[in-house]
Amino acid sequence: MTGRGMKGWECARGWPLHGSLPVWIALLLGGLLAGCLGGGSEEGAVRRGDQAFARGDLPEALAEYRLGLRQGNRSTDLLIRAAHAYARSGRIMEARDHYREAIEQDSEIADLAAADLLRVASAAVARNDGIAASAAVEAAMQLKPGVSLVGAALPLARHFARNGQFGQALPFFEKAVQESQQQPEVIFEMALAYEELDDCERALFFLEQVRGRLPMARRSEVDWHVGNCSAELAEEARVRGDLEEALQMYQNTISLGEPRSRVAPAWFEIGEILSLRGECAAALRAFENVLREDQASGFLIDRARERIDDIRFRRTGDDPC
Repeated sequence: MTGRGMKGWECARGWPLHGSLPVWIALLLGGLLAGCLGGGSEEGAVRRGDQAFARGDLPEALAEYRLGLRQGNRSTDLLIRAAHAYARSGRIMEARDHYREAIEQDSEIADLAAADLLRVASAAVARNDGIAASAAVEAAMQLKPGVSLVGAALPLARHFARNGQFGQALPFFEKAVQESQQQPEVIFEMALAYEELDDCERALFFLEQVRGRLPMARRSEVDWHVGNCSAELAEEARVRGDLEEALQMYQNTISLGEPRSRVAPAWFEIGEILSLRGECAAALRAFENVLREDQASGFLIDRARERIDDIRFRRTGDDPC
């Protein structure tokens, strides 16, 4: 650190770095550092910047801080002031760059920088600005790899999920799960994000983890998603020729009874698989179960009746039944 910036930074070194962030901002804006700064044009720019910041004039504050920087004052405390003003103005990349320069002078600044940017992210989430929130979090993580996102990860994940940006939501859900000590509600929300991305294999893995841990009032909701993903995985298994896996997944949907609209199709597909395997009596029972489902479509009922007749009357064809 240069001699010019050392004196001001020594006065600021006691600033809180985490939950009490407004305190150090107050110290900055209250001009308490002014007594630590010597005379000269750079210091005058800092004082004028602090005064502008205190009255909420961010453009003026930034202009003065930048003037001080251009005049050769690259001290840590001025870089922090400029970075925070940039962050408050929504200019995240400039804030990151100025914090990065301050961190090069003193590595302890990384905590302060990350805390500041995470506060910006939380404020952006509150006003439904996911782009700004994501940029601020990304900048915080660049400056402080592994920074805790407690208090920010879950709101960000939920924001992206609400807006259909499930791919962006997942990294934040993963962090929220870790930091919430595997809370079932958070795992459930993450599972739904995987389901929305058509990754039912992972969704089902997490759904099964929380199925017995959520309140009974949520059980039917979980069952719906487990049954839905089971049906999706059954169809994927059928396409790749894994009939055993397909049968197991279709049976899973049937045993849960959810989603109701997929139970009759599951019975029909089981009938088709059993018929291909030459298990004609079991296939017949599966097709008959289609007729018993109250949510079976008329088209599916007609197809099931045709297949029942095929088996009963041994119509010719490639089917072993």
